[in-house]
Amino acid sequence: MPPLPPPAPPRALAFLGLVLAAAALSARGAEAGPLATELVRPSFVASNILYVDTGGAFLESRSGAFRAAVVNPGKQQDRFYLAVLHAPSATLVWSANRSAPTTSSGSVKLTAQGLTVSDPNGTVLWSTPAQLGAPVAALRLQDSGNLQLLGAGNATLWQSFDAATDTLLPGQQLRAGAYLAAAAGATDLAEGDYRLAVTAADVVLTWQGSTYWRLSNDLRSYKDRNVAVASVSVNASGLLAVAADGGLVFRVDLAAGAFPVLKLGNDGRLRIRVYPLVNSSASLGGDFVAPANDCDLPLQCPPLGLCSPAGNSSTCTCPPLFAASASTPGACIPGDGSALASPASCQSTNSTAPVSYLALKSQAAYFATKFDPPTMAGVNYTACRGLCTGICACLAYFYDSSSRSCYLVREKQLGSLYLSSFASALGYIKTVPQPQNGTRSNSKSSANRTVPIVLPSIAAFLLVAVIAWYACWRKMRKNGKKKKAKSTGVKQMNTGRKKPPSWETGNADADDDENDDDVVVPGMPTRFSYAEIATMTGNFGTKIGSGGFGSVYKGELPGGEGLVAVKKLEAVGVQAKREFCTEITVIGSIRHVNLVRLRGFCAEGSRRVLVYEYMNRGSLDRSLFGRTGPVLEWGERMEVALGAARGLAYLHSGCDQKIVHCDVKPENILLADGGQVKIADFGLAKLMSPEQSALFTTMRGTRGYLAPEWLSNAAISDRADVYSFGMVLLELIHGRKNRGEQTDNNVAIVGSGEEMSDWPSGWSSAAAASTPSGASGSGDEYFPMVALELHEQGRHLDIVDARLEGRVDEAEAARAVRIALSCLHEDPAQRPSMAAVVRMLEGTVSPPEPRLEALGFLRLYGRGYAAPTSSLVAMAGTSGSAGTPSSTAGASQLTDSLQDVSAPR
Repeated sequence: MPPLPPPAPPRALAFLGLVLAAAALSARGAEAGPLATELVRPSFVASNILYVDTGGAFLESRSGAFRAAVVNPGKQQDRFYLAVLHAPSATLVWSANRSAPTTSSGSVKLTAQGLTVSDPNGTVLWSTPAQLGAPVAALRLQDSGNLQLLGAGNATLWQSFDAATDTLLPGQQLRAGAYLAAAAGATDLAEGDYRLAVTAADVVLTWQGSTYWRLSNDLRSYKDRNVAVASVSVNASGLLAVAADGGLVFRVDLAAGAFPVLKLGNDGRLRIRVYPLVNSSASLGGDFVAPANDCDLPLQCPPLGLCSPAGNSSTCTCPPLFAASASTPGACIPGDGSALASPASCQSTNSTAPVSYLALKSQAAYFATKFDPPTMAGVNYTACRGLCTGICACLAYFYDSSSRSCYLVREKQLGSLYLSSFASALGYIKTVPQPQNGTRSNSKSSANRTVPIVLPSIAAFLLVAVIAWYACWRKMRKNGKKKKAKSTGVKQMNTGRKKPPSWETGNADADDDENDDDVVVPGMPTRFSYAEIATMTGNFGTKIGSGGFGSVYKGELPGGEGLVAVKKLEAVGVQAKREFCTEITVIGSIRHVNLVRLRGFCAEGSRRVLVYEYMNRGSLDRSLFGRTGPVLEWGERMEVALGAARGLAYLHSGCDQKIVHCDVKPENILLADGGQVKIADFGLAKLMSPEQSALFTTMRGTRGYLAPEWLSNAAISDRADVYSFGMVLLELIHGRKNRGEQTDNNVAIVGSGEEMSDWPSGWSSAAAASTPSGASGSGDEYFPMVALELHEQGRHLDIVDARLEGRVDEAEAARAVRIALSCLHEDPAQRPSMAAVVRMLEGTVSPPEPRLEALGFLRLYGRGYAAPTSSLVAMAGTSGSAGTPSSTAGASQLTDSLQDVSAPR
């Protein structure tokens, strides 16, 4: 046998390897081809391996701004996706197979039937719809970032813009009912728990189905109309929510740039980056980010972590009764050794284990209670707790005692908490026992050791409680005897009736009804001492308003928890303390977005102080009638009208106890940043003493806004507020007061003629400036009469504030005027309810045509306004509605009383 040839030298083997590798690369390059521009045709195949030299990109738009590619986010090697990227910034803007990733050798195929993504075995993981209606002629990537399947004649058979993932580009619409879903993680593009959803009423961000942001509540958004939202888009003009007719509903102004990109991140933040041009790699800065505050995110902290603002960031701590977990960094666990309830425990054998609850501190709030409606309303605390206990998947509950609302948390996991001084719902976290080790005998012996320790402690506590009760009883009995002796002495010295102590007597520490400062009524708002009130107001140093009910001062809650408006009641008499606290509880329980919230009160001796939330823009009269500052635009005026109408409608029909405001006027409509509109001074008549309440039997309110029925002995109903609102709406339309300035701005009719306007220029410190007289109407015209006559002539734009310079649609003006005049009908039964007015202002119901025969009294008074004379008496018999109470009243009564009803303020 011949000898074997000698082995090849190493250098020869290396050369052969290089030759083979070059041949393989050449073959692969020939198969893949160059990066295509704009179009590829059927029979095209791509994969990450085939296009590894271009980072998986196989198609680019004509300008090169966008690329279609098979990519692996984060360079991990397990998940590859067919995606569209904004090439300059490397931002992924769309993905096809986000829920079914392939591998590096998985393929993307284009056929006449559509586009598919497959794994290496040929299993289809994702595809375009099976029925496209025509054969596919090409796959095109536009410069807008839209990936399209084209048929014959370039007809669009399918496009990625109709299947948005987590990004919205200019030219793309997200229609009502659709949503963007954030990726589960930075490298996992599967749908996560965060969504941006478009509804007919709003644009919202949700986490596990619970809302944590609304476009309508964002201070940076503007609302143009009260109509249904049809779609959302983003372009150089900003973020736009439009109606079906293309008109704007909401808008957010963005930085001036040509190309904004809206993306919902996997952290739950909605971010809009604006690029100077579509091919720009760097954004302009000043991104729009929602929510604006870190602590408004559902998981800014780990579950149950308490988020606190810290400058431009936030910090996370564990709430009381909870401790940091040793095994999971940042997580909070029950401090009593129990375990948090979880949905997984419902399937375990321990699902019937007894549950307990750990209470959160009063200022620990949960994001879902801010936006979502309660799970159940009108229930007590026990029912709410029982509801959560009976539902295994319930992880916690929050109960608002003031509104009797119950919120159940039934997400897959609990989110984080945030600190809020306005939190009204207390939270209770469900816990279950930890699995116990040891035998039954060990448990029994442990219990036997515990009994000798616990029983003496209980006995000692009861003994201390009995001694304390007896000491308090002795003290109260002694004080009662002193008070009785003092009262007897006073009666012997005074033959007249004893006057109750008041602010004016200087005896502010006395209380003729009770000497017990510890009156407690369930559900009372926060009770402050008079010393605390003096501290928070700097000893009443900054006065921001005054009126018949008292003076208003600017203050700040302890601990820097926010500004407040402190009303010092100075002329309401001394109501019995228990009755006062009861009425305060009723007022404090009224919660509505368009009603000023009562934050607390003081009832110390004869001192009565109310603490309200602070409205930094002051009252409507300052913004509407003042010459300084910008003119209120038409849309803003209608939003003010709608907010005020909603607040009044809630007082009339939404409360457990109907409240008639009786003093609706611009001074009692307060404004704050972000378009907040709130009604003030509702329910204050409930705090008056019986003697003062009698003053309101005949007439109450403010001149210029009083309804005609105040003149007669007719019952006063909620329709009196409707009339006053109609007068306010006319002033909003006209931009001036309905009457010329003949007397002081803020004189109210209180039987004896006392002033009743407590907020003459708003609640802000800048509100001290009086309304310029030039903002009023002319001194000799009664504008409601003018508006009625112009309405009859169809000249509605002549009614609108001239300062708006034609920026008002005539149909909108006509609609607003019809609503206002309908509210002014002389007969209360012919006026709409405030709930109906709300629907008219929202545009869901068309306003009725005002009944001219029911508005004749406006002409009657308007013609005799300048100088009521005998001619006015003559008109009384021929003008107005013949069937209404005021029309049938005597002419002399009409002459004497019209000045009181509709005279200027």
